[in-house]
Amino acid sequence: MSRKYKFHNGSAAYFVSFAVVNWIDVFTRPAYFKVMTDSLDYCRNNKAMALFAYCIMPSHIHLLFRDDNENPSGLLRDFKGFTSKKMIAAIMEHPQESRREWMLWMFKRAGTKNSNVKEYQFWQQNNHPIELWSTPVIKEKFNYIHNNPVVAGLVMEPWDWKHSSARNYAELDAVIPIDDIGFLG
Repeated sequence: MSRKYKFHNGSAAYFVSFAVVNWIDVFTRPAYFKVMTDSLDYCRNNKAMALFAYCIMPSHIHLLFRDDNENPSGLLRDFKGFTSKKMIAAIMEHPQESRREWMLWMFKRAGTKNSNVKEYQFWQQNNHPIELWSTPVIKEKFNYIHNNPVVAGLVMEPWDWKHSSARNYAELDAVIPIDDIGFLG
């Protein structure tokens, strides 16, 4: 098994990406984005997550974070488990969700293929953590995260994507606060 994508250093900061099963564009409604932003903010305030950068795309999420409890794998596992349940419930309850039956069928189908899942699988299992071991690597990941919506053709400028910390760094209204990484300036 490869050691390339694993959390090796509990005290390090990491870049992670994780996607919805089958890359389904779920994050298309404000209520769904709110589940993610509320959950990230909760982790910041109650689970010792230091969040330095984020971007919530329609089908996936990018984070640059550190777990001050030095268990980033556990923190991410709990985050994904909690948000998975919340997202399934939000989809079931959203009165205008035209893709409800199809999405739930896709999540249930993915869940039947995974022995670790009881019913619905919302997130893909991999996270691809990359330890941030130098300033150039950190800057590269910051740029990647913040330019993701631009490259995808969703906005013209990184700070135009509402669900990205690019807004925090541009000193615009942001949906959640971020933590100071200190040396990036």
